[in-house]
Amino acid sequence: MLPAPRALALDARAFGARGDGVSDDTRALQAAIDALPAGGTLVMDPGNYVVDPERSLRLRSRTRLSMSPGTRLVARANAAPRAYVLLIEGVHDVQVSGGRIVGDRDHHLSSEGEWGHGIMVRGAEQVLLRDLHITKCWGDGISVGGISGTRMVPSRDIRIEDVVCTGNRRQGLTIGRSRNVRVLRSHLLATRGTLPGCGIDIEPDPGGSADDIGIEACTLRGNHGAGLQVYERGYRITVRRCIIRGNRGDGVLMRGGEQCVLEDNDIADNGLRGIVVQGGARDIAVIGNRFSGNAAGLRKKKPQAMKGWMHVDVASTAKDVRIDRNNRFE
Repeated sequence: MLPAPRALALDARAFGARGDGVSDDTRALQAAIDALPAGGTLVMDPGNYVVDPERSLRLRSRTRLSMSPGTRLVARANAAPRAYVLLIEGVHDVQVSGGRIVGDRDHHLSSEGEWGHGIMVRGAEQVLLRDLHITKCWGDGISVGGISGTRMVPSRDIRIEDVVCTGNRRQGLTIGRSRNVRVLRSHLLATRGTLPGCGIDIEPDPGGSADDIGIEACTLRGNHGAGLQVYERGYRITVRRCIIRGNRGDGVLMRGGEQCVLEDNDIADNGLRGIVVQGGARDIAVIGNRFSGNAAGLRKKKPQAMKGWMHVDVASTAKDVRIDRNNRFE
């Protein structure tokens, strides 16, 4: 990752950023970002900094954005189907930490689109997102994906640590075309507004894949869709020591995915089933999880003789699915 912090740190207010919740601070903040040397840090004091997501704050390689707990980047109301508060595209060695990002879903000027994200990471490498709170985005709290074109460039070596994404419209977190993504100790909560409405959705675009994904010690709770969805072309995914509770859909919905491990998770009180493995998935291991209270609304439709179906439901066409005896069903 980045070299040790250098003495040079720039203050956003020195470039004219007001943080008064009224002035558009996009130009001033971008000027401060552009002035950073390699290894430099932009420091943002408490305040409400209005950002135009149609222009985005575009971060540069080998820089840090350091916000205080009282810093809020507030998305200006817009009608764009695609807009991002922070854009980390085609760069490397970037860190963003502290503060809050507040999207415009309460004031969005259109009913179209679903890509108004808090943070978009696209075709970037060695990115750390840490200690952030992201809410009310028109699309996703965070989206990680690739750059499309004549040469597809995935994102690589992405770490998301101690982040809260709550109350966003489409997903808490989308993981698209990428390699080596780690999501640690984060909370993906209360996603609702448009499909899929998941806490985390692993769904690379056609022609790409998501490979080597680790999700550990996270909470996926109260989402309108599944807590976690693996759509297609997801490989080597590990979900370990997570709390996946109270989602309206399935706790974990695996439409696809290969070489996946679900281990030592607490999967309970989801509206549909605990884990669903559909026919597109293969080589799935379900190990040492604790299941309770899932599919309460569906139980009347299934005979009690089919004990356990509400917790783990595997399609007959899924291949190489292992349900270990050390799972606990209550």
